[in-house]
Amino acid sequence: MKFADLGLKPEILRAVEDVGYETPTPIQAQAIPVVLGGRDVLGIAQTGTGKTAGFTLPMIQHLSKGRARARMPRSLILEPTRELATQVAENFELYGKYEKLDFALLIGGERFDEQVRKLDRGVDVLIATPGRMIDLFERGKVLLADVKILVIDEADRMLDMGFIPDIERIVGLLPRKRQTLFFSATMPKEIRRLADAFLDNPEEIQASRPATTAEGVEQFVTVVDPKDKREALRRLIVSEDPKNALIFCNRKRDIATVYRSLIKSGFSAGQLHGDMAQPARTETLGNFKKGEIRLLVCSDVAARGIDISELSHVFNYDVPGNAEDYVHRIGRTGRAGRKGRALTLATPEEGKYVSAIESLVSKTLPRLDVEGLATALAEETGDEGEGARGRGKARGRGRRRERDAAPAPAREAAPAAADEAADEEAVAEAGVAPEPGPEPGPEPGPAVERDARDSEDRSRRDGRKAPANGRGRRSGGRRGGRDGDEAPANQGVADDQIVGMGDHTPAFLTRPGLPPDSRGSGRGAAAS
Repeated sequence: MKFADLGLKPEILRAVEDVGYETPTPIQAQAIPVVLGGRDVLGIAQTGTGKTAGFTLPMIQHLSKGRARARMPRSLILEPTRELATQVAENFELYGKYEKLDFALLIGGERFDEQVRKLDRGVDVLIATPGRMIDLFERGKVLLADVKILVIDEADRMLDMGFIPDIERIVGLLPRKRQTLFFSATMPKEIRRLADAFLDNPEEIQASRPATTAEGVEQFVTVVDPKDKREALRRLIVSEDPKNALIFCNRKRDIATVYRSLIKSGFSAGQLHGDMAQPARTETLGNFKKGEIRLLVCSDVAARGIDISELSHVFNYDVPGNAEDYVHRIGRTGRAGRKGRALTLATPEEGKYVSAIESLVSKTLPRLDVEGLATALAEETGDEGEGARGRGKARGRGRRRERDAAPAPAREAAPAAADEAADEEAVAEAGVAPEPGPEPGPEPGPAVERDARDSEDRSRRDGRKAPANGRGRRSGGRRGGRDGDEAPANQGVADDQIVGMGDHTPAFLTRPGLPPDSRGSGRGAAAS
């Protein structure tokens, strides 16, 4: 069967020929005539089968008639990730170049103003992620009353990412009379429920059974110790000599670690994950597609958003916890009938995840040993990065042991000496002679008890424990020295004018020239 047999317009066939395609894939051959006929479609196909062209080509033909109005797109395509949305936009640009169609890409990480300007001019196709779609709708920048075709792509991924409530809200804003195209690589119960709710008498198309891997992908598992993973990965890259490869990690922090390890070892590598700014993600992905980067260390954000027609290898640095994610990861290679290789590094603890994958794909993954790994590990002390980090931790533990082993007076001597020097310096600046030491305070009485309560209240507010006798611990001289305030000399003031301060009045509470009955105005002064 040829594309010309599917009922597509000459202009679209010409664009397909320019790309270099002649024979449609099974999902394209089944979906295109149904979509052209105006029926709803429930498509189940594994990643890499060409389902994007399966709905973009007939959509272009449908939309070639008519014109869009400002802020009212004629069709809407929802994608779970920015990369998938960008890929769909590229398909419209390739296959619709001989048709006068306008499209807008609404994704996070991009400026609102340019997207809004496109919507104001009117677009035939709106390609969006759910979050940005709702955001612009709530701002009044887009209206959905004129949508004739709705596409929900990678529905199972939408479920995994928690977008189902957003999808249901968006669908509720659309006209009830429309054509809906619903595609998913797998069909769990929740996705089946959504399909039943959104679709009207759909044609179910299943190009391959759910969660199967492409026949052209050779799959292997290498069992390694966790601390040997990076060395094993480097040796696999050398032995496999990939033209280009994706390296999947489960955690973002591991992406940075593996990326630095590869760069340090002289490999051409880049990194891609969801926390990167969109311009950086676009630039990195573009460099990888152009061959300027040979190895791309990434998270599952790339498992369904990168279309590299000649990707030779996929390395799973970590075994995915969800077996279906494994299918999507290795589906990046061996696309459109080509050959590919997928190698997974698994620790003994990850054996249960490998078993789940083998159960899903109905095959046992052959084991592959890393050549020279055992010899290299015997000769070396370990990975350089891990060794340096281990040495740093050991030094830190040694310092803590030495510090804890030191006698308590020795540990406290330096701070105590510094405090004493600060006190002496402050007293010297204030011109007050140091006191020989505390003497018994006034006899207990109502004034002393009241001052003790006041001191306790102040200490509670300041987060300090109040002394039992109500005396403050900080001297007036030290306070003046620390804050840079000049403390006046304490001359000619009777000790009994300030209650609760021991046998002397701190310098910062006295003001020369005031009458004796007004000098005790500090916080610790007794009420007259």
